[in-house]
Amino acid sequence: MSTYRELTVWQKSLDLVVLVYRFTQKFPVQEQYGLTSQMRRAAVSIPSNIAEGSRRRGKDIRHFLVIAFASGSELETQFEVSKRLEYGDKVLRNEAGSLLDEVMRMLNKMINS
Repeated sequence: MSTYRELTVWQKSLDLVVLVYRFTQKFPVQEQYGLTSQMRRAAVSIPSNIAEGSRRRGKDIRHFLVIAFASGSELETQFEVSKRLEYGDKVLRNEAGSLLDEVMRMLNKMINS
């Protein structure tokens, strides 16, 4: 592997960022600095930490994968909040949620290997 850009988990997590931005685009205006911002930051944190960790040596790689996994856990909770508040398009939420599940499984496998 010559670069993090070749990692499937990084590519899928970038796709997830795009979906989260689309999903939160129509949230109420009062959520701009609340749930919208939190979800977007958590989503961006996942590929960012994968990239940063891949540039490190030794145990640092695992540390950054754990941080990416933790950001994914935050995002799972934020999706549940948005669902309960009935924010956003259900189809986009389901699509993003499925992709997040896939990314989380991949990260979990990488962390434990």
